[in-house]
Amino acid sequence: MAPPDLILLDINMPEMNGYEVCQQLKADDRTREIPVIFISALGDVLDKVKAFSVGRVDYVSKPFQVEEVLARIKNHLTICHLTQQLQVQNLQLQKEIQERLRVEAEREQAEERFIKAFRLSPNPIAMSTLYNTEGIATLQDGRFIDVNPTFLRMTGYELEAVIGHTAAELELFPDSAVIADALLTLLETGSVHNQEVNIRTCSGELKVVLLSIERIDLSGVPCVLLIANDITERKRLENELISLVSHELRTPLASLMGAMELLGSGKLGALDEQGQTVLQIAGSSTQRLIRLVSDILDLERMRSGKITLQKVNCNIADLVNQSSAAMQALADQAQIQMVIQASPLTVWADPDRVLQTLTNLLNNAIKFSPANSTIWIRTNIMAEQSSDVLITIQVKDAGFRLTNYR
Repeated sequence: MAPPDLILLDINMPEMNGYEVCQQLKADDRTREIPVIFISALGDVLDKVKAFSVGRVDYVSKPFQVEEVLARIKNHLTICHLTQQLQVQNLQLQKEIQERLRVEAEREQAEERFIKAFRLSPNPIAMSTLYNTEGIATLQDGRFIDVNPTFLRMTGYELEAVIGHTAAELELFPDSAVIADALLTLLETGSVHNQEVNIRTCSGELKVVLLSIERIDLSGVPCVLLIANDITERKRLENELISLVSHELRTPLASLMGAMELLGSGKLGALDEQGQTVLQIAGSSTQRLIRLVSDILDLERMRSGKITLQKVNCNIADLVNQSSAAMQALADQAQIQMVIQASPLTVWADPDRVLQTLTNLLNNAIKFSPANSTIWIRTNIMAEQSSDVLITIQVKDAGFRLTNYR
């Protein structure tokens, strides 16, 4: 049963007077908030004071006017309703305050953890603004807000020389094209991961790092978080290892190739047909190893930007024929037929690199094709009024295209 919204109470009642009833109502949690209006013939001031002391909200003396009583009831019901609304709002406000305090405490804890990780990280970390004074997004002209001690140790700068300055002022990123590409990726995706870039230190030394960039917001200001992984020593060891391995492989391979050429010349005695076949296979395998070593060196040169292309006018059909001729022995061994449909098209390219690419692609096609397959090598102009040439190497029986070269 729902409690009443308001209680009208007389003072003079049998067994228990109105004061006692009001005291018990106010002592019970279920009825404490219900407004009580006394209606009594007792009009003495002391009676009214006593009524207020036990918790009543109003006092109407008899005889009374009905309109007056209804007006007072309506007024107290309104007051009671507003009070309840205020209590609900206060409870809601308290919950919101507690939630905000909780969120603020978590944010402060997260900031504290971030600052601790920022300061103690073994990786160089920097924060800078994303937009310059003209409102243009930039990585070169954004001003540094903070950097960690590892960043200062790697670059050799003092903190005062970095904060408030830009990467362009410090000449930190010499590869402007790489940084421009990283900025485009950042604006498109919101982050950049492990972009290999060079960083120039305070002394002018170049260090190679893997740079990761994240967009962040600091008090409404768009900023970037730059995290570097110094791989300078690793790159040096890689280069030394590649040079060492390539040199150690080239020397015995060259000797081996010379020995096989000597055997093939017949100066050390004639070989029968089977011996010639075995020698031819060994020669082809050795040439493949030599090309593999050259590919490793070329890959490293390309990654370091040291490789150069010597472009000339060359006939693409001649290059296709040369590459297929170089791989003919391997194709025969694998029982693979090569069919060439190459038009005599003139292209502006580095013939050695084109020949190297075609040889590698044919090698893959032969290696991964089943016996008695046919490999088609075709060349054609990609479209009318276009100077691009499409070279397609296709395994006919398997029905798939390995790659294109333009």
